[in-house]
Amino acid sequence: MKKNTTCHSQKNQRRARRQAGAPRKSRVRKNQPPEITIGLDLGDRSSRYCAIDAPGTVVLEGSTPTTQRGMAQAFGAMAPCRVALEVGTHSPWVSRLLKRLGHEVIVANARQVQLISQSSRKSDRVDAQTLARLARLDPQLLRPIRHRSEEAQGHLLVIRVRATLVEARTELINAVRGLAKASGERLPVCDADQMGPEKLTGFPAGLGSALRPLLAEVESLTRKIQEADRQIEQIAREHYPPCARLRQISGVGELISLAFILTIEDPYRFQRSRDVGCYVGLRPKRGDSGNSQPQLRITKEGDPYLRQLLVQGAHYILGHRGPDTDLRRWGLKLAARGGKNAKKRAIVAVARKLAVLLHRLWVSGETYDPLRQSRTAAGKKVRPAVAA
Repeated sequence: MKKNTTCHSQKNQRRARRQAGAPRKSRVRKNQPPEITIGLDLGDRSSRYCAIDAPGTVVLEGSTPTTQRGMAQAFGAMAPCRVALEVGTHSPWVSRLLKRLGHEVIVANARQVQLISQSSRKSDRVDAQTLARLARLDPQLLRPIRHRSEEAQGHLLVIRVRATLVEARTELINAVRGLAKASGERLPVCDADQMGPEKLTGFPAGLGSALRPLLAEVESLTRKIQEADRQIEQIAREHYPPCARLRQISGVGELISLAFILTIEDPYRFQRSRDVGCYVGLRPKRGDSGNSQPQLRITKEGDPYLRQLLVQGAHYILGHRGPDTDLRRWGLKLAARGGKNAKKRAIVAVARKLAVLLHRLWVSGETYDPLRQSRTAAGKKVRPAVAA
């Protein structure tokens, strides 16, 4: 049988090249940063990009349409690069497209970088070059953020659509109430999902016929909101089983639990559950200087709609409908301290603690005990007598 001598011949060829003084082939380390760094300033119609090499020299500048085809043509033929872009409307799909093309993508939170947000020479060309230079030196200078997956964004879109429908319905109801008051009439007090043309009973004929189309639209929006609620419940049940665990907390339903999971997406991105309160922008700002420690407002960073939902859950927990829990007792103690804004601060504090509690239940998988801390404290106070 004839032996295969391919491996031996390749070894002999490499040995001969080394003896002749030929340089060895360079090997690229896996963790070695790319030689080219690109800053991409996204625009609604077109985007500006700037590429610099390792020494910091600009090697390429240009613009491309902010479309999937334009991005693929501009960056598809390039070797793997590090691309830095600002967070915005187009950044989710652009970052996913660039990753599929093999590039390392850094999504910068430009609001946290004063060199970009407060620059006196602000333009698309300058912003793109600034992004490239900061990403070349240290990506952490850009305060990078993580975009959720395409599937999670699609599911979150249902929640966003529902929020838009609710907002439109609220504006219509407020408009109808205002127009009725201007004519000396008042609509009865009721929940938004019970508002409809039948509430115009007893109104003058002219006023009723004028306001009826608005209330008919309110009734139509209510049906669409209910359909969105059914979709949200189905998504939570079929795709996100941890939602059932988070709904153990009073005031947390399918909407809050699913929005929390879709916004966080990866619970293990946080080292501690307390970090979630900072992530959703419910942490107070700090401006300490010497012995001065002023009380400042919350940062309002992160997703504003999730923060709004957490505050709504806190309102229910502290409201008259909320059951007796450790979280409710803690919040009522804060509200009872007095002061002009004590109740508002208590609601924000409960919302922050609610976010921490949701993350803890998600990660640990524990069964929620609403009065565990109270029973533990009562057990410590009442100690059994020690026999002599």
